[in-house]
Amino acid sequence: MMREILVATTNEGKVREIRAVMKDLPIAWTFLADLPSVPAPVEDADTFEANAILKARYYAKQYDKIVLADDSGLEVDALDGAPGVQSARYSDEGTDAANNLKLIAELKGIPQASRSARFVCCLALVQGDDVLLTSMGTIEGQIIDDPRGTNGFGYDPHFYVPQQGMTTAEMPPAQKNALSHRGQALASIKRGLAQLWPA
Repeated sequence: MMREILVATTNEGKVREIRAVMKDLPIAWTFLADLPSVPAPVEDADTFEANAILKARYYAKQYDKIVLADDSGLEVDALDGAPGVQSARYSDEGTDAANNLKLIAELKGIPQASRSARFVCCLALVQGDDVLLTSMGTIEGQIIDDPRGTNGFGYDPHFYVPQQGMTTAEMPPAQKNALSHRGQALASIKRGLAQLWPA
């Protein structure tokens, strides 16, 4: 039986990563861009997990579908965990370029050794009001001033992973999907789906 899951995102970068990781599952994936648009929910929860569940429940009711929703962002230790759940809306403009400019400005004068950070991704799979699965992934790194790489989106060009010697925007897609916060969270959801709906 082919099941359908709606992925509650319009972010093309996230769409590419989810398609790549989940491509071999017997599931029909649809995305918000495939459906008539509805107003986006207000993501006003204090944690990534709560926002992911909030978003998934909202779209599950709007479209009467099983929904996978993601909430993810960047936590910078020197900024007391900011931008955190506000990562997508960190600057007034809310664009990748403006968010990155604000991030680097906020870190001005802070030495590289004190720029530890992590990407966090939380995923929630919801049917109606019921939360079927949740997962979380993280990747540790540092924030660098000068952007490097063109494979990523968001804060990727400034997120340097010392163990790999590159930013997440410099990683080939397969490497990023294996190591990244979203890749880890998706892998966990993928295992959960296999148990939830055995072939």
